[in-house]
Amino acid sequence: MAKERSDRSLKGGIWPTLLAWLSVIALVASALLMAGAGPAYRWELISLGDAFNLMRNGVYAATAAVAISVLLLLISVFTRRIGAGVVAIFVIATTAALLYMPWQQWQRAQQAPVIHDITTDTQNPPDFVALRDAREAAPNEVDYPGEATARQQQNAYPNVQPLQVTAPKATVLAAAQAEVEASSWQIAAITGNTIEATATTRWFGFEDDVVIRLTERQNGVQVDMRSASRLGASDVGTNARRIETFLDNLGKRLE
Repeated sequence: MAKERSDRSLKGGIWPTLLAWLSVIALVASALLMAGAGPAYRWELISLGDAFNLMRNGVYAATAAVAISVLLLLISVFTRRIGAGVVAIFVIATTAALLYMPWQQWQRAQQAPVIHDITTDTQNPPDFVALRDAREAAPNEVDYPGEATARQQQNAYPNVQPLQVTAPKATVLAAAQAEVEASSWQIAAITGNTIEATATTRWFGFEDDVVIRLTERQNGVQVDMRSASRLGASDVGTNARRIETFLDNLGKRLE
């Protein structure tokens, strides 16, 4: 009997198993909270504030999963419970992967200026016409914010520049439309020299409006673009990346 109690004590008793289950439960809870926040808001089941609270609680659950797993790993070393150690390492690695995207977003938020309206022409930004009513109904302003935003954009995103091409305007317009459709943006209007469309983010379903303007020059066509969020003070660099990616892809289409 004494030997059995000694062996059970050496193996850590029920604690390794209990901690292993707790770490897995905390990991699953974290994944559900963080993954579900965006779709729940997108489907209008909860408010944006509640969605951010879900994400915050998901991070707390992930932190708890890591803390429990570290304790479990230490116990597994002293009690020689290899299985418990494997569970601990798995939970820590999975939690790190789970937290990578929020951490990356947080890093971008620290580096990005608090602006949400980006354009290749800060002096004469393309105007929203077909999307004006939709933008007026949204929290963010319709008109370009002005010089302060322009300075912040130029400092943070110097590569946001117009695209110069030598193709005819009709060819450029057709290529731009094709690229908009390839990007799965919802087209609101196409005129002789502009395309207006709405891009919807995959996770939260945030709507950002885009206008592409073509201007004929002596040596070809200049393509200017504006991308503006309907909601939020900062876009965490999303609109600048959208413009750079779109114009780069458009340039390749026209090569």
